[in-house]
Order: sequence, then structure tokens, then C-alpha cells
Amino acid sequence: MRKFIVFIAFFLSVSAFSQIRWNQAYQQYVDQYKDIAIEQMQRYRIPASITLAQGLLESGAGRSELTRTSNNHFGIKCNNGWTGPRTYHDDDARNDCFRVYSNAYESYEDHSKFLAANQRYRSLFNLKTTDYKGWARGLKAAGYATNPIYAEKLIEIIQMYKLYQYDSAKGYDHFMAQRTKDQEVGGASLHSIKIFNKNYYMIARRGDTFKSIGEEVGISYRKIAKYNERHRKDKLEEGEIIWLKKKQRKAPKDYKGRLHYVRDGESMYTIAQKYGIRLKNLYKMNHLTPDYQIRVGDGLRLR
Repeated sequence: MRKFIVFIAFFLSVSAFSQIRWNQAYQQYVDQYKDIAIEQMQRYRIPASITLAQGLLESGAGRSELTRTSNNHFGIKCNNGWTGPRTYHDDDARNDCFRVYSNAYESYEDHSKFLAANQRYRSLFNLKTTDYKGWARGLKAAGYATNPIYAEKLIEIIQMYKLYQYDSAKGYDHFMAQRTKDQEVGGASLHSIKIFNKNYYMIARRGDTFKSIGEEVGISYRKIAKYNERHRKDKLEEGEIIWLKKKQRKAPKDYKGRLHYVRDGESMYTIAQKYGIRLKNLYKMNHLTPDYQIRVGDGLRLR
């Protein structure tokens, strides 16, 4: 009878987890770190999908206190001869010791080395990098986590966010991978760079200028201003979208047949910025001239 009750509890916990829905914060984490996960896969033969799913799960999509203050994305503790910086949080025991990293890259690199050097995970490296289910179940069987449905959680995350597509990747975005080496802990951290419509963008902060952004990302500030169809000395407002490459002529294919309905406070420029579209092309797609005054409720084509 006890075994039956345990089985029912396990079944219900798995069912409850399977009801989770797609989360924008999780997708943003994937977009930000998928390239370093692919880079690590090519170096250590750990599926990129597994690395990303573990990072998502352990760090709460980068929002956990441990990740935000210590760049520890995988909850790795101070065992196995760790001599680097450390911090303490209540976990399995009070004041458990956790590793502290200078940036996200160090955390991902240490996670890969942790798995590759540990004898208990050695058999997993006989699996193909496309066998994410085998890896997920193997990690649980080897004692990586105590949660009884740890493997199921990883598999569900991988399938929901289609992380398996990265396990067959032949290359990766070196700019985004390099960016993970630059994130700081404490003080003023660097801007988070995201990808949309085949372009990079960041959100401006108070006090930002095209020049300060250019110095941070290593791109001419004159070019950045031009990409954003602005004068290089223009003042930037907090919350503005700043594109780091020339914008596209159209929105992504997902927007085919969809309209953007103008909201209060929007302009043709802010809408073009929102979707990463060149302003002149947004006018052209909608058969409008630059002197047209858009109104709340107007429906605009995006491609």
C-alpha cells in the first residue's frame, strides 16, 4: 500500500510539473546563453540542451540570488578542492558553501569541468550529444540532484523551449559567447544583450550615450547611432531599445499577416525600433509618407 501511495505522489508531482507554461524570462535566458552552451558542448561533449536546462533550473533563469550575486548558474558547491571565492547560503544544510565566479563564462566552464572530471558521470560521455533524455536520466541516476523528478524536469524544459535543436549545432555566435566573459558581479554590471530579428539589441539605462555604449561593446558609436537612425549626439532615454547592427527591412516571419495596433505614446520610430525594422521600410510597407500622423488604433503591417 505504501508503494502505491508513493507512486501516486510521484505521478502527481510529474503531472503538476508538466502543466508549466512557456515563460518569457526562460526564453530570454536561452537566447543569452545558448551560444556558450554550444561552445561548451563542442569542447566537452556535454549536450548544449542539458547545460541550458540545468542552468535554467538551477538559476531560476538567472534570477536566483546565488546567480545574481555570485554568477553561479548551476548551484555548484565548494567541494572537490575548490580554492576560489565562496559564499554561503542555506541549502541542504545551513550556511552551505557555494562557489563564486567573476562572470557567467567561468560558471559554465566550471560546470563542464565538474562533469567531465567526476568519475561518477564518466559513463554519460559514451552517449551521443543528441541523446538529451539519456543524459538527463543519467545525471539523476549518478546523484547530481536529490529531486526525484529532476530528469523529468530537465526533459520537459528541453522540449518546451526546443533546446534539443542546439545539440546538432555546428557553430555558434562568437560575439554572444564572448559577452558572457564580461558580466561583472556587484557595482554597475554591463548591459544584457539580446537577439531579435537577426540582430543584437540592449535596453538603454539612465545616463547612457551612444559613445558609452560603443565603448562597452567595441563598436563605433557613430555606427550605432546610424543603425538606430539617430544623430550620434542624441540623448538616450532610459528604456530605449538600441540596436547594434543595421536593422532589417521587415519583422521576423512569425509576424506575417499580423498587424501592430498603435498604442498611446507610440510613434512610427518607436514601433520600428520595437521590431528592429528600418523606419523607411515601415512607412513603405504601409504605403505611408513621413508626414503621416499615426493614430491610436491604426493597424500597421510589419512585413
